[in-house]
Amino acid sequence: MLPTTSRGRAPSSSTSRANSSTFPQYLRRIIKWQQMDIEYTFWQMLNLCTSPKVVYQHTKYHKQTKNQWARDDPAFIVICSLLLVVAALAYCAAYDHSAGHAVFVVISILFFHFLISGAGLATFCWFLTNAYLREEAPNSHVVEQRVEWLYAFDVHCNSFFPMFVMLYVIHYFLSPLLVAHGFMPALLSNLLFMVAASYYHYLNFLGYDVLPFLERTTFFLYPIGVVIVLSPIYSVNRNEIPNLIGRNQASGLQDQHHSTVPFFHKTERQNTPIQLL
Repeated sequence: MLPTTSRGRAPSSSTSRANSSTFPQYLRRIIKWQQMDIEYTFWQMLNLCTSPKVVYQHTKYHKQTKNQWARDDPAFIVICSLLLVVAALAYCAAYDHSAGHAVFVVISILFFHFLISGAGLATFCWFLTNAYLREEAPNSHVVEQRVEWLYAFDVHCNSFFPMFVMLYVIHYFLSPLLVAHGFMPALLSNLLFMVAASYYHYLNFLGYDVLPFLERTTFFLYPIGVVIVLSPIYSVNRNEIPNLIGRNQASGLQDQHHSTVPFFHKTERQNTPIQLL
């Protein structure tokens, strides 16, 4: 259980100045494509799906060379945003014919599903780790370390990408199967959601467990148990528990006229599986 009081000293003024100067520089680099390391970003994305511990091992090297845990290269966020736009347009092409609604879907996916919700989750984890999970300094001569907000957002982005692959890409190609009525399509759809959500929280745990000044980081694994317990219950009672852990992706496109991830609406009801474009 987490303690009920925060611990640790206030951050030093030098640390605060370093964090305040890093963020504006990070934002300026977003529009400078030539300064981004695209190859390394794709390497990270691949390994987050296959060997995530390797990615966070490189985080330690980054701390040694750059003196900060967070990435100073915004390429990951930029590429992930572009992939989200492509995925949203692909769903619109398959399920919807309205250009205006396509714009709405792209904005909803990019800003609300990724950036705004990610900033909220990062802020929560940033506050939680700094207030309750930092180790007590053994003496006054030890340099105090704190979780950077930008690093917390990096952890969210790292955790989000494999979930994006499962719930946006794999789900898209399985749509002809998952839109069918019946228990099995609902079970498969919710199983996909369960795996994606569990993997998200596992990567979230890895991101904070790699920081040597944090303790009790297994707290970030607790949501996995909740997802595993509730997912089969929802598969059986998805009509009685419509919003417990996430609405059935495929049947939502036909029966509910919407789904939670991704967020799309159909313009008309269909009785046969869609043909992917």
